[in-house]
Amino acid sequence: MTVSEVRKRFLDFYAKRAHAIIPTAPIVPGNDPTTLFTSSGMQPLLPYFLGVDHPEGKRVVNSQIAFRAGDIEEVGDNRHTTFFEMLGNWSFGDYFKREQLPWIFEFLTSTESGFGIDASKLYVTVFSGDKDAGIPPDGDAVEIWKELFKERGIHAEFADIGTEEDGYKRGVKDGERIFGYSEKNWWSRAGLPANMPAGEPGGPDSEIFYDFGTPHDPKWGPNCHPNCDCGRFVEIGNSVFMQFVKKEDGSFEELPKKNIDFGGGLERITMATVGPDIFFLDIFNAARSILETAAGKSYGSDDVSARSMRIILDHMRASAFILSEGVAPSNTEAGYILRRLIRRSIRHADLIGVESLSDVATSFGKVYEDVYPQLVQKESLIREEIQKEEAKFRRTLKTGMREFEKLAKKGSLSGHDAFVLFSSYGFPIEITEELALERGITVDHDAFRQEMGAHQAKSRTASEGRFKGGLADHSDITVRYHTSHHLLLAALRNLLGDSVHQRGSNITQERVRLDFSFDRKLTPEELRAAEDLVNQKIGEALPVFATPMPKDEATKLGAEQEFGVKYGDIVTVYSMGPKNATQEDPRFKESFSLEFCGGPHVVNTRELGDGAKRFRIIKEESVAAGIRRIKAVLE
Repeated sequence: MTVSEVRKRFLDFYAKRAHAIIPTAPIVPGNDPTTLFTSSGMQPLLPYFLGVDHPEGKRVVNSQIAFRAGDIEEVGDNRHTTFFEMLGNWSFGDYFKREQLPWIFEFLTSTESGFGIDASKLYVTVFSGDKDAGIPPDGDAVEIWKELFKERGIHAEFADIGTEEDGYKRGVKDGERIFGYSEKNWWSRAGLPANMPAGEPGGPDSEIFYDFGTPHDPKWGPNCHPNCDCGRFVEIGNSVFMQFVKKEDGSFEELPKKNIDFGGGLERITMATVGPDIFFLDIFNAARSILETAAGKSYGSDDVSARSMRIILDHMRASAFILSEGVAPSNTEAGYILRRLIRRSIRHADLIGVESLSDVATSFGKVYEDVYPQLVQKESLIREEIQKEEAKFRRTLKTGMREFEKLAKKGSLSGHDAFVLFSSYGFPIEITEELALERGITVDHDAFRQEMGAHQAKSRTASEGRFKGGLADHSDITVRYHTSHHLLLAALRNLLGDSVHQRGSNITQERVRLDFSFDRKLTPEELRAAEDLVNQKIGEALPVFATPMPKDEATKLGAEQEFGVKYGDIVTVYSMGPKNATQEDPRFKESFSLEFCGGPHVVNTRELGDGAKRFRIIKEESVAAGIRRIKAVLE
């Protein structure tokens, strides 16, 4: 089955169960300073779990494109990717476990209404409780799963595993199909119950694994179990039951409105139809063929070239999507991650004798044209950026080899030496070790891994955000900066004309950064006029309203849209002013600012200050052809 077929079946399945199909959010979030990339389906929807009403209602479903930089080093085996699509269905205070588990089981196993996986290949995990926090085991989930397997003629016994380490000790016994874990099956933004602050919601979850039946690799542990990393069991979905809230005294009580968050890897679910290698999915066929022709060998003909091809296939797909959203390779933030993906791919292309990767990157356009047309629309840009980065990095490689030769003269390479070669010159550790072996010198592999682990931890935290901060960390100053961003864009359009549109933004507690379309440098007089106009509107104390409405109506009103975002049929429009507007009569045509947005914002611009030079532009610069950038602060 193709990836597109599975995606459509999932969306259709939940649409028939009264779920509104919502579009994917961008892979590069526009207004979230806590994360570089969208790393899960839940991430863009977090406000709706925290009390904001979703404009499409209490039941929604979509397929979210996502990227996890912390997984870069995992890529190379048969199942890990940095880029993926997450199938998701959500209930905001509507249905709960008794609906969710039977529905997802039906979708996965029904040949009539769903996907048609053999139920005997499925194993599930549940939360086994936390005695210290006073949270009991998830007995409801256990009973529901037993009933569901019984309906398929499968006797499913429950086994309380405990921790992953315990799982490696005991393994899986005959008849066992439902497994209780403690730390692995609890979800909150802060992690385990003990780490959660008062007022934080969280709850148990239930993961679904597909058993590919491959032999257990004892390097992971003596026995295999669902959470083993050997590849026999592959997680394909997880239902989070947001059920509890932590009280001031450290105890937990049930939420008055319980939520459901299901996330299922589209590619991993589709793997069940092709076997235990994600790179045999149809989405990789064209790119894999290009690589095989260029390398003069078939994918899988040997382990070394297979690993290089997997890294290239994953990294080029991720790069194409990131490039299509306007990110360029650089040495900071998302651009640095993109550069790392491309350069790692180039190094592995060299290993298998492939001279250019631009055709591989652009081949994904046709594959995704029906759902993500931006890859075709930005094909020239993707090709150009890949080629430019290839030229730059091949020059860097020469310098890197000179650095290696200097370090090698010491007679051994420290872990720090190896990490410098990796981080500064793109040399993977295996290449460094191979070069060292040729010269009869050693590499401190363990010390390198320690440095690499620290680097990955920082990368994972920065790129995934871990929902630390997320909406909950949007402090008063961040919310004020978000509102000032709208005022600044409106001021620029007022002064420079309607050709000005937002092309990106980044908002922190220290400043607002706005990228906008304009073809020349602004004069000091224009910058001062923009600054003065924003301060004027702050001083006018304009009311700020959020109004859900049909997308077509919002477009007719002339509401500004965030660049690169796909919107659903119902959107939220934030309006600022006029001064005598009300929520019942927002008087959109007289608003100073009118934008599609998910919030949050202040309720009145007077919260930004008194308007007397409160808002100050500190920098204006070019970031690309036809794109300018302004940084500003609230003083």
